[in-house]
Amino acid sequence: MALSSFSQQLFTGLALTLCLASGTARLIKWRVAGGRPHAVIDNLNARINAWWVMVGVLAFSFWFERFGLLLLFAALSALALREYARVAGLQAQDGRLLRYLCWLFLPVQYGLIAIDWYGLYAIFIPVYAFLVLPILATQCGDTRNFLARCACAQWGLMACVYCLSHVPALQTLAIPGWSGSGLQLVAFLLLVAQGSDVLQYIWGKLLGRTPVAPRLSPSKTVEGLLGGVASATLLGAALHPITPFSPLQAAALAFTICVMGFLGGLVMSAIKRGAGVKDWGQLIEGHGGLLDRLDSVAFAAPVFFHFVRYWWT
Repeated sequence: MALSSFSQQLFTGLALTLCLASGTARLIKWRVAGGRPHAVIDNLNARINAWWVMVGVLAFSFWFERFGLLLLFAALSALALREYARVAGLQAQDGRLLRYLCWLFLPVQYGLIAIDWYGLYAIFIPVYAFLVLPILATQCGDTRNFLARCACAQWGLMACVYCLSHVPALQTLAIPGWSGSGLQLVAFLLLVAQGSDVLQYIWGKLLGRTPVAPRLSPSKTVEGLLGGVASATLLGAALHPITPFSPLQAAALAFTICVMGFLGGLVMSAIKRGAGVKDWGQLIEGHGGLLDRLDSVAFAAPVFFHFVRYWWT
């Protein structure tokens, strides 16, 4: 088994981009900081180093194509649930509910995607899991904060499993007249969503002055948001050859991904701030936790999936 020609071109391009980024960051470190510790520049270098690891893991999953990506995102959902449970207090409040999320609902959701049962995986969590979870919670006989505990578990399941599972689910879409693969749709979504995050960070550092939501995410600025979304929208339009979309359609979908990703980041930041923490964890150096990196993808993935399924299949 080997990477497809598309995957080879994709990861060659990403590797060259990261080489350029690494070289530029080290040059800045030498010219600006003289090789001495510098908080902002060191954070930038840590972020780039982490991107090398993340791209490597993604390339490994692309090597095994459909089921490689499915297993990767199932593992990411499990890790994201662990972070969410710790920060949101679910682990301390009700470990039994957390076990149901990890060992029952998560594998069923990804199993349904593996067999391409759209009619069930599209509603399994928001309908059946949401109904069954409170029923399971009653079995322990603990009524303290019952509604809050159930809602906390349901929202974690929604964000960490249901939403993220729509990334590998893109591989199940068959688009008439298009010879491309679902991996290319996955690549488009991830490149635009993550590109928007990176570009918002860069524009914010260069021009950022006006906070967007100072109480939720102090580092996000209006200038960074506008510059990042505009740049990522153009990136989406430039990526249209790997998709079944025209340049205008690709730009519109990229804009939707960027907006949903930004709003998703605000929602997940609100949960963190409510819990009194800055990051979801420390799994990814320079980025924080896994959910700090995937919050935008989680909110954008189901919207992008259903737009493509409704209009193109």
